[in-house]
Amino acid sequence: MNASATTADLPTVVIGAGPVGLAAAAHLTARGLTPLVLEAGPRAGTATRDWAHVRLFSTWSEVVDPAAEKLLAPTGWTAPDGATYPSGGDWAELYLQPLADVLGDNVRYGATVTGVSRAGRDRVVDADRETQPFTVRVVNADGSEERILARAVIDASGTWSTPGPIGGDGLPALGEQAASDRISYRIPDLEDPAVRARYAGKRTAVIGSGASAFTALAYLADLAKAEDGIGTHATWILRRGISGSTFGGGSADQLPARGALGLAAKAAVDEGYADAVTGFRTDAVERDTDGRLVLVAEDGRRLDPLDEVIVLTGLRPDLSFVNELRLGLDERLQAPVELAPLIDPNQHSCGTVYPHGVNELSHPEKDVYLVGMKSYGRAPTFLAMTGYEQVRSIAAHLAGDQEAAERVELILPETGVCGGAGLFDQPQAAEESGGGCCAAPATLTIAGAPASGGC
Repeated sequence: MNASATTADLPTVVIGAGPVGLAAAAHLTARGLTPLVLEAGPRAGTATRDWAHVRLFSTWSEVVDPAAEKLLAPTGWTAPDGATYPSGGDWAELYLQPLADVLGDNVRYGATVTGVSRAGRDRVVDADRETQPFTVRVVNADGSEERILARAVIDASGTWSTPGPIGGDGLPALGEQAASDRISYRIPDLEDPAVRARYAGKRTAVIGSGASAFTALAYLADLAKAEDGIGTHATWILRRGISGSTFGGGSADQLPARGALGLAAKAAVDEGYADAVTGFRTDAVERDTDGRLVLVAEDGRRLDPLDEVIVLTGLRPDLSFVNELRLGLDERLQAPVELAPLIDPNQHSCGTVYPHGVNELSHPEKDVYLVGMKSYGRAPTFLAMTGYEQVRSIAAHLAGDQEAAERVELILPETGVCGGAGLFDQPQAAEESGGGCCAAPATLTIAGAPASGGC
């Protein structure tokens, strides 16, 4: 494709073949527009597959996009039982990959986006800026490079690749990189024999206060109860204190899966499989004479030596490859400025997020959008159906249907829902939990990764 092509004839580039990226492609296709999905990994839902062992809080009926389902229907695809809860692996294999297959050559794998700009214009140049197509720099799996011209860019690359560090100031703790052989930033898959052996009988710190930390604590407690896990113990490190909301809604949570997860984490502490250290902001990671890790807090406190550390302190967006674009981002959350007040964890409660679309997601740079988990920047909560509504609105806008773009087609309970993926392998336990801070009918999941936050 050359620069003489008119912008209207160019595809809309979608970065990332995760749940929201593929939904964007489905909505663009339904509008008669041409998507080109660029996925760095070898398959659809590459990031989702990284947490294949983790079960979603949401049922299948809540994590399938309507436009995607219409696109899949002619192929004979049958939606899984809508009342059941998929794992990340289920979501990728039974929905995301079939959807990507239907999109065919409109999805490219092994295509890593390394830069996005306006053709012939860096971020400083004003002249004729909006008339120029976007230029998307791509490095392919074989190492070759190319530029792709686009009429619009939808960045659905998520935040999975950039987990938060140990340091309480948002920076890596001193010694964190040097201790990387004993530090993980993911929920462990304890069904994997090698991973199980890594944590069995060991003392492990879990740093974080959200759903992912709950999941890790519950997994480690289950391991401690198993015959091959005797001696397993977790130290739960919180940067704040423990309050009535620390474990979520528990039995009062109307999201049954999340309630069950909070109760499982609480049980891990109550039953002695984990102990909690509060108000601990890690400043340094040191090694003792045996090579074990010692965490040192800003106030000088030192924890007993640890064999392993699991860091679940949230995720953050990688903005490096969109640095030549004129983005309007909140200085704290790194989310679009119109969306940020709705999701700011300093003020946000579960009931303040409403369905939003092109108006809240627009930037000074016309026709570029951050969507899905990436649109939330550093905020810890996200809804899959909210992401689907985002891309429905954007596709309508790009197709020239502004009335549809501004129309809210997603109806959520007034309280909304907090985000996260979690441990929910015992449906009967969830069914026994009731009421709570967030309403049940809304979907609860994330676009490409387990979230770290909660209500």
